[in-house]
Amino acid sequence: MANIVTLNTPFREDWLYQLGDVITDPDELLTLLALNDNAELQSGREARRLFPLRVPRAFVARMQPGDPQDPLLLQVLTVREEFIAVPGFTTDPLDEQRSVVPGLLHKYSNRALLLVKGGCAVNCRYCFRRHFPYQDNQGNKANWVQALDYIRTRPELDEIIFSGGDPLMAKDHELDWLIGELEGIAHIKRLRIHTRLPVVIPARITDTFCQRLEKSRLQVLMVTHINHANEIDDALRASMAKLKRHGVTLLNQSVLLRGVNDSADVLATLSNALFDAGILPYYIHVLDKVQGAAHFMVNDDEARVIMKELMSKVSGYMVPKLTREIGGEPSKTILDLRLKQS
Repeated sequence: MANIVTLNTPFREDWLYQLGDVITDPDELLTLLALNDNAELQSGREARRLFPLRVPRAFVARMQPGDPQDPLLLQVLTVREEFIAVPGFTTDPLDEQRSVVPGLLHKYSNRALLLVKGGCAVNCRYCFRRHFPYQDNQGNKANWVQALDYIRTRPELDEIIFSGGDPLMAKDHELDWLIGELEGIAHIKRLRIHTRLPVVIPARITDTFCQRLEKSRLQVLMVTHINHANEIDDALRASMAKLKRHGVTLLNQSVLLRGVNDSADVLATLSNALFDAGILPYYIHVLDKVQGAAHFMVNDDEARVIMKELMSKVSGYMVPKLTREIGGEPSKTILDLRLKQS
């Protein structure tokens, strides 16, 4: 098949090239991974009509050919279960589809979330914003100007979170402009960047970007989104080390996903791999109840058992907080690890 590369093909160290070098056809992905004769996996191809398949080849290279249960594959492959309507699962699980201005969410008192760009390098099938109306919240300069005007009039804000989509879909010169505008707002102290792009394309962490963050007067934190230790390779470790050298605080958030990381052993391996890469485990979220992702759900009591076992396997500073986000609440909700009495 045209455009298919072998998994050991070197990748150009150009993040924009890698961003465009993606697989969007489930059949192509399965063929590349020698799984094209797996009828169960083939049966989910039509789910791309619900939410498009998108995965860079640089990320596919970390998947194990011939393994239908590969934890990275399960996060991105379309499956027929996405068509099942499950009670309690909605298109807007966090009540986010009413922004204060286009592309700006002010959900918590001291911090606001700017949807810098609507696109992502990879489409994760459990994404809580898979139904978000990005067409009404476009990541462009006109909307950024409106958002900045709002931020200037809200002195209670001391932290801005770059989100999306993925904020690092913006080019370095766009981020330079945005950061410069925030630096000019006296009450903003911190910039937090939530991103998955450096995980799937480590080359996104350019020297220009790192140097811009280092010279900022803002305290800069980056929150990566890594769910499994297999996502962490030498290229990612090198990119994270570069960020740390430039003064960026590195945290990680994960989602607890059925079949991907729903065991204490898997999470212990992840926490150790994160810490070795200079990233502190921060949050592990129970699944947001977004329509089309119910097959990933791990219930609260299962999550509590997993987390209690994890606490016996790693040092306390490597145990992420088990948390849930509830639309309209003033903060995330940390789950009590005590099991409910029947």
